[in-house]
Parts: sequence; structure tokens; C-alpha cells
Amino acid sequence: VLRPLLKACREGLRLETEYVSLNTPNVEIRLIAPHTLVYTGMRWHVRAFDRKCREFRDFVITRIKRPRLLRDETPEPHELSDQDIQWTRIVELDLVAHPDQPHPEITEMDYGMQGGELRMKLRAATAGYVLRKWSVDCTPDHSLKGPEYRLWLRDSLAIYGVKNAALAPGYSEPGRTVGANK
Repeated sequence: VLRPLLKACREGLRLETEYVSLNTPNVEIRLIAPHTLVYTGMRWHVRAFDRKCREFRDFVITRIKRPRLLRDETPEPHELSDQDIQWTRIVELDLVAHPDQPHPEITEMDYGMQGGELRMKLRAATAGYVLRKWSVDCTPDHSLKGPEYRLWLRDSLAIYGVKNAALAPGYSEPGRTVGANK
């Protein structure tokens, strides 16, 4: 599976594959134009334009079956990585020690904070994964409780418009309640 994915990314080729998603657990044939492999801290996925949905998406590599390179088909201009807005958009995150945790100075030392903050620049397409992996409280009022929330995203609006922001602990779009149906 990995060999044709890497070749498609490197040479700018399309790929036909069988894929199983959480939304459609039956195997589907997908035509994708992959551009990058990404490790989320838990699993690998490939960032690709999906012809079926007509947008860029993340495909979990372990769910890809029987990939076949389409050597005679190159991606259309709108399927190239420079058109992937979530990939090209950089978000700046300002993380601080969670206000409700004891000993913020220890958290600041653990994360190498300068002036009590850790500033990160990430691709929007990876932000939700990183915030989840690091258990960052993304509520506007630092309301998540528990020892796993040692960090707080000072400005939750920093991830507004990030498609995978729903992965970030406690995040909800402005004007929505956490856990509300979209």
C-alpha cells in the first residue's frame, strides 16, 4: 500500500483504491490525487483530493486496500496540493499552562515555554490532530477538567475555519454549544 502511495505523491499521479471510511463502512472505490503522508501521533494518513467528494481529505492508510497507480492520468489543477487550503493555511496557536492546574511553572518547564506561553505554527490540516494528541483544552473559558488538560489554547478563534477543529478537546464553533449537532 505504501509504495504506490509514495510514488503517487512523489510523481503527481492519481490512484484508484478501495477504501473503508467510518461514514461508509462498506468498501468503496475511490479515485484520489495524494500529495502528502502525515503522521498524527497515532496513525498515518495520506492527504489527497478525493474525486468522489470533490474536496481534499485525509485517508487513513490502514483502510486503503489494493491501490492502483493511474499512470496515464495526472491530477487536474484544482486537485494539486497548492489548492488544498487546509494544507497551505498556517494557523498560529498560543498555548499556556491550564489555569486550573496546579504548578503552572512545571508545565512551562515541561513544554519549554518562553514568557509563560508556547507559540506554535501548524498547517490547518494538522491542527485538530495535534491539539487532541496533546490534550489541549480548547474551550474559551478553560472549562475542561482533569489532569490530562495541562495546556489551554488561549484564543480558540485561532482554529476557526479549521476543518478538523472538532477533534480539538472542547472546541466548538463560535455561537455553538460544545457537542451540539451541526
